[in-house]
Amino acid sequence: MTDAVKKLIQQSQEAKQAAYCPYSKFRVGAALLTLDDCVITGCNVENACYNLGICAERNAISKAVSQGYRSFKAIAIASDLEEQFISPCGGCRQFIREFGSKWDVYLSKPDGSYLKMSVDELLPVSFGPEDLSMKKVLAIPHEA
Repeated sequence: MTDAVKKLIQQSQEAKQAAYCPYSKFRVGAALLTLDDCVITGCNVENACYNLGICAERNAISKAVSQGYRSFKAIAIASDLEEQFISPCGGCRQFIREFGSKWDVYLSKPDGSYLKMSVDELLPVSFGPEDLSMKKVLAIPHEA
């Protein structure tokens, strides 16, 4: 494990400490590494209206975007799961994919061990911003 990866995973574990999860009690932290080596963290924030909560990954990416970042090297994700690596939910996979398919995702355990994957591996055959500019068939107007 490189020192940079170890530090990023440690920062995701630290971010987990700030999680607001009174309903699920499932803490998640994320540490996002920008192209200029800035680290931006996020944690999950739950809400009594369950679908209004936000995952750690989306929190970190949203913070980064609000600070002007659009490209990333890696994201590390941490939870309290001891026996398996934490994996992003489907919504977070798509949110991560919005910012490219070739960057690294580190799924970790509390002991610091990790599984390195690419965004492409997490979300194969994905849909991204570049798909919106692909050639489309012309819609035929409906007659009244």
